[in-house]
Amino acid sequence: MFPYRDENETVRTPYVTFALIGLCVLAWVLVQGAGSAQAVAESVCNYGLIAGELTGGAAAGSGIPMGGSTYCAVDNGPEYLSIFTSMFLHGGWMHLIGNLWFLWIFGNNVEDAMTRPRFVAFYLLSGIAAALLQVLSNPASPVPMIGASGAISGVMGGYLVLYPRVNVYVFIYLGYFSTTAAWPAWAMLLYWAALQLLGGFGAGEGGVAFWAHVGGFIGGVALVKLFTRRDHLLQHSAAHWHP
Repeated sequence: MFPYRDENETVRTPYVTFALIGLCVLAWVLVQGAGSAQAVAESVCNYGLIAGELTGGAAAGSGIPMGGSTYCAVDNGPEYLSIFTSMFLHGGWMHLIGNLWFLWIFGNNVEDAMTRPRFVAFYLLSGIAAALLQVLSNPASPVPMIGASGAISGVMGGYLVLYPRVNVYVFIYLGYFSTTAAWPAWAMLLYWAALQLLGGFGAGEGGVAFWAHVGGFIGGVALVKLFTRRDHLLQHSAAHWHP
């Protein structure tokens, strides 16, 4: 199931959402070589979040091979800045495009309910919540974590609270059969959250930071009302579905 649009027009131009998308694209092109294997491996190692490094649970010098000539070794002492730099890196074109598509679908409306500085703070705090739960799930891991999906999960959690009854149009692919459908946001987002939770308990694909998704989503649900301006929220044209 993949969302492709929602019935939720914005009132103000979502400059922060545009900027976040732009920063991720710039990082992909300038830091990660637009997918160059060596550049991606080095960027993930240098700027990704390593749980064992942050907690001290992994021995300095331990690590994993990243492909090619890159061996990602754990440094002495925590690299706290990696909590933020990891939010703007991606592992491949589909990782980048998928994350930024979800950010565009849900981010513009959540930004619309806040001031722009509040949305920046909300986004980054959601990313921190995502990182912390992922680190807690495996505090000794030497594997770097990257991606905007934890922070974007927080945006999705915020959307659930603010716009639960908005229709989200999704593409559904079931083997030889595919269709589209309109789901209320609460159904689509809770279904998505349930999949992340199942993935965190071992029912999903390896290599995906499911607990980061869960942590970001919970953080977004918990924090969004603290950052929302009621007058901004009520300016939306379909006011009947507001809480």
